[in-house]
Amino acid sequence: MAECVTTYADDKLRPPPPAFAALDLGTNNCRLLVGAPTGDGFRVLDSFSRIVRLGEGLQQSGRLSESAMDRAMLALHGCAARLSRRPLRAVRAIATEACRRAVNGAEFLDRVRRETGLPIDVISSREEAELAVESCAPLLRRAGRRALLFDIGGGSTELAWIRLPPGDARPELIGYVSMPVGVVTLAERCATAGFTADGFRMMVEEVHTRLQPFEQVHCIGHEMRQGGVFLLGTSGTVTTLAGLVLDLPRYSRPRVDGAVLTSDEATAAVTKLRAMGRDGLAAHPCVGPDRADFVLPGCAIFAAIHRMWPAEQVVVADRGLREGMLLRMMHSERQRAARRPRNWAAPGLPYAV
Repeated sequence: MAECVTTYADDKLRPPPPAFAALDLGTNNCRLLVGAPTGDGFRVLDSFSRIVRLGEGLQQSGRLSESAMDRAMLALHGCAARLSRRPLRAVRAIATEACRRAVNGAEFLDRVRRETGLPIDVISSREEAELAVESCAPLLRRAGRRALLFDIGGGSTELAWIRLPPGDARPELIGYVSMPVGVVTLAERCATAGFTADGFRMMVEEVHTRLQPFEQVHCIGHEMRQGGVFLLGTSGTVTTLAGLVLDLPRYSRPRVDGAVLTSDEATAAVTKLRAMGRDGLAAHPCVGPDRADFVLPGCAIFAAIHRMWPAEQVVVADRGLREGMLLRMMHSERQRAARRPRNWAAPGLPYAV
C-alpha cells in the first residue's frame, strides 16, 4: 500500500491502516479473520472460530435445521459485533457446502444479511479450491514440479492439482474436484462405526473409490513416480496429525503451519489417533471434545488420499479460505491504489492511500 501523504505531528495520532475482514461459514465451523496489509502479506488484528455444526442432519433431510441455523446465527452476530468496532476497507463473507446443498440455504443467507448486515454469499467449489491455493502459495514455493492440495472440510473435500513454476511465479491450478464427503457427512453416516477397524476401512474404501476419476483424468500417480511432487493439506485433520507428530502439549499454529511430515510419520499419527478411542480423543489437547467425533472420519479421508497418492512428504497448512480472501482483497486494493492520483484520499479517511 502506498505511503500516507498527510503527516502528523505525533505518530500516535496517526489512524491505523485500513483493515480487511474475511468470514467463512462452513459446514462445521464459523471463522472470522481481520488483517492489515504488510508487504505481500498481512498482520492479524482479530480472529474468531466457533464450531456451529451448520450441516448437522443435512445429509438425511436436505435442509438446514432450526437448531443448526440458530447456532450459526449466534456466531455470526458475534462476528458482526466484532467488525463494528473498527473501520474496515472491505469485508467478504462466504458460505460453502452446507448452504450450497441445503434447499433452504438461500433463505438462511437472506436471514443472515437482514439480521447481521454481513454481505454473505455462497461460493462455488472451484473458488474454494482457488482460495485454498491463494492462501497456501507461500508454502507451495518449495522444491518441486507439482503439488496436490487437499482441503478436508465438514461437508466436502476439495482437491487441487497444481503446477509449480520456477522462481516466484504464482502456482497454477491445473485441475480441481470437490467431493461431497467431509468429516461431518462421514461422521453422521457412519456414526460410531469409524471407531472400529471394519468401519474405518469402509470409510477409506468409499473415499478411495471417489478419488479414482480424478486420478484417471490427471494421472497424478504417474507424476509422483517421476518425482518432484508433494501433498499439501489444509484442514483440521492434517493440523491434528502434525500436532501429534510434533508432540505438542497444546496446539500451536506457528509450530504447525508449514510443518513437513514424512509419509511414515503421518501414517503413524493416524494409527495413534485410531487407538485412542473417543474418550482419549476428547481428552487430547490437539483434539478436544467438540472435535472428537470428526477426527477419525477426517483421518479416513486423509488415509484414502495418501493411499491413492503415497507422496513421501505431506506439508501441513494452518491457513485456508479466510487467508485467501484477505490476500485477494489486499491485492485488489493495491491495484486500485496504483491507478489513483497521488493525492487521492479515500472517503471517510483523513489520509491518502
